[in-house]
Amino acid sequence: MDAPETVRALVARIATELAAGGRAESEWEAREIVTALREAPRSWAATAGDTVVDATFRARAMQATAALLRGMPIQYAVGTAAFRSLVLAVDPRVLIPRPETELLVDLVLRLAPAHGVAADIGTGSGCIALALATEGAFSQVIATDLSGDALRVAEGNLHRIPADRRARVRFRQGADLTPVAGERLTALVSNPPYIAHAEADGLPPLVRDWEPPTALFSDADGMGHITRLAAGSAACVVPGGLLALEVDSRRADEAATIIARDARWGTVTIHQDLTGRDRFVTALRQE
Repeated sequence: MDAPETVRALVARIATELAAGGRAESEWEAREIVTALREAPRSWAATAGDTVVDATFRARAMQATAALLRGMPIQYAVGTAAFRSLVLAVDPRVLIPRPETELLVDLVLRLAPAHGVAADIGTGSGCIALALATEGAFSQVIATDLSGDALRVAEGNLHRIPADRRARVRFRQGADLTPVAGERLTALVSNPPYIAHAEADGLPPLVRDWEPPTALFSDADGMGHITRLAAGSAACVVPGGLLALEVDSRRADEAATIIARDARWGTVTIHQDLTGRDRFVTALRQE
């Protein structure tokens, strides 16, 4: 029978293995692994140091440690990522939710009509759609993705939002705006692929080697998905409704110009992220 092991001892064992594997932030990563697997606040590893953990939990922690030593992003290694008030399951089928995308949700909640139907195009883990369903007053939130694998991850995350909000969410598979054809949306939001294929070598290995290419790369020098969204979105957004896109900071001006070419869109605005980079473009549907 395995000897009992406390949280403190497990963190120390993981940190030792990570340090031996050349990880510079071994102690921090050890605490992250343990707290993430417990889905507890970051302080839990310290406050619950004397808590004894069972063999199953220890095995999961050591599996995550081994994955981290293979170079896997920590979110995939532990199987979850935090996004706003939610903790969502993630794996290499979906993009890891980014902190800047949380600001995209803020923009939608602030600028879109409070009620009606919202759609998240290219939902991935479901982070945007599920956050809007949790925090917004939309009667329905449609989450779409070309990838059936991604939709299965998003659907699996539905139970992570409050029970009384789950019936608002609908999942649909399809490319670009096909799944929302004929809808009358008050908000259309997307964090689409926006990296050019030629830029792959310049990406960090944690991104390039692990995250799904279909969620990263777009045709037309990175602007293909954004161009298609701009071309078709006015047909399914009601007057007064909002278009909100996350974009490559280097191409925000280009994205805004493409959207503004359609006279049905007004008040086209570029917004910055927390680092001061041009990261989002919003537009309001004209009458």
